[in-house]
Amino acid sequence: QELSKRGLGENIDLHIMQLPVVYQKAKEQVFKIWTTLQPLLTVHVGLASSAKALIILEQCGKNKGYQEMDVCGFHPEGGCCMLDGPEKIESTINMKSLWKNISVEGIDIIFSRDAGRYICDYTYYTSLYYGNGRAAFIHVPPLSKSVTADILGKALQTIILEMLKQCGEERD
Repeated sequence: QELSKRGLGENIDLHIMQLPVVYQKAKEQVFKIWTTLQPLLTVHVGLASSAKALIILEQCGKNKGYQEMDVCGFHPEGGCCMLDGPEKIESTINMKSLWKNISVEGIDIIFSRDAGRYICDYTYYTSLYYGNGRAAFIHVPPLSKSVTADILGKALQTIILEMLKQCGEERD
């Protein structure tokens, strides 16, 4: 919500939507995003309730191992995202270089290669699959006295603008 107030600059068309914590519905929404909006990049943001003041940049999505039930009591058939999909898909965004070259005030950032085999990882893999790798996933901490909406909004704005620079370099 804070990011929608801040925006990403006048040349960038920002669409913000909330996905349900339901495997099948999240997958349908992600498919719709890629087929109707056809974005240059889709950035997913998920809550990492265990992270206190930490933003986690996820590099890849995994296809298998989804055994945990969603809020409706379901998990994907065979515990996987795409029956014919590769084991994992890497983002075209180089999260490691992003992590090394970025700093935001008031919050630490780390790099990860495991988004956790629940709706976050499932959504990420699905988006990487439909978007040919042009997706990113950021785990954020819950809001608190030390991590305010303002701090988190600024951090996401900085990180996403840096991701878009990488997309631009790719096209040049």
